[in-house]
Formats: sequence, structure tokens, C-alpha cells
Amino acid sequence: MIRFLEGTLQEQRDLDLIVLVYGIGYLVRSNINRHIYVIGETIKLHTHLAVRENAIDLYGFSEPNELTYFELLLTIPKIGPKSALQILCQADPDLLATAIMLQDADHLHKVAGIGKKTASNIVTHLAGKIDPLTTANLTNLVPQDNLSNAQVDAIDALITLGYDQKEARVYVTNMDPTLDAKTLIQSVLKQGPKF
Repeated sequence: MIRFLEGTLQEQRDLDLIVLVYGIGYLVRSNINRHIYVIGETIKLHTHLAVRENAIDLYGFSEPNELTYFELLLTIPKIGPKSALQILCQADPDLLATAIMLQDADHLHKVAGIGKKTASNIVTHLAGKIDPLTTANLTNLVPQDNLSNAQVDAIDALITLGYDQKEARVYVTNMDPTLDAKTLIQSVLKQGPKF
């Protein structure tokens, strides 16, 4: 099994990276919308080899905890590698951990735009499986209860516009919490380009 790749990024398109390692080009499916890669740079990816009857696909992630969550998502019935990758394109591990620890599927649905049924399955099936992985990170997160509906809607809209979940959350929570969602979104956009 291939668990790690380090090589030169040759190409990126959609959710695929082509990584050159000692003369071999590996096609790696990745959540590239959550990371900035530069063609020609050396990248390191933590990988999972998915073998099916009609395909062999390699999935890779910059952070080890992304791979951990990818493999946890695969333990959920009806979630295969492609679905798990899409989930990690929409939600980072900290957001998943928060929703699972708080048993709050609605939070995951609203902030990341993951379908209600899928969000519910994630929260239900991964309950109790992530404590040792994420307890330290959760103390730094703002619980859903502290956000107004307008703030949640603004964060969701900013994620749709390409902002990372953490970045959108930081921007929105540093503004007046009484503002409506439209004003919050416009104020963030006026501050300039995303991180």
C-alpha cells in the first residue's frame, strides 16, 4: 500500500494532482480547494490506496489528520472514497470534530453545506471514535451556540465563495454580531482577497 508520496507537482485539475516521483507520475485525488499548491514545487501527501473491482485510485492529503478523517469517513455505510473526498472539500477536520463531539449534524449541514442525511450519518457513526484525535483542538473552536443565524449564513456563503471554513469564521466572528448576513458578507468582501 502507498501511504506517503513526496515529489514535484506537475499538474492540477479539478480534484486531481499529478505528482512526479522518480520519473513516475502519480495521479492523486485530493481536496485541493482547501490548499494552495504551486506547479513545480515539492509536495508531500499522506495517501490512501482505494482498490475496487474496476479501478485503483490514490487519494492524498497534505495533513495527516485529513487522511485520518478520510479513512474514518470510509467506515460509514454508503460513503465511498469519492464521497469522503467531497466531504473533506467542504469541511475541515476541526469542523467535523466539533459537529461529532457536540452531536450537532445541523451545525455541519449549515456551516459546510453537507446534506442533512449525510451530516446526520457522520455525527451518528463517528460518535466516540474521535476523542483521542481531536480533544486538544476543540478547546480553540467557537461553539455553534455562540453564533447567530446571520453569522452561520454568512460563514456558509463565504465558504461557497471560496473562503476556508476557519478563515470565514474568524472574519465573521470579529464583526458586530447584530449585523444581518448580507452586511456581514459584504463587509468581509470589502476587506480584500481571502487569506
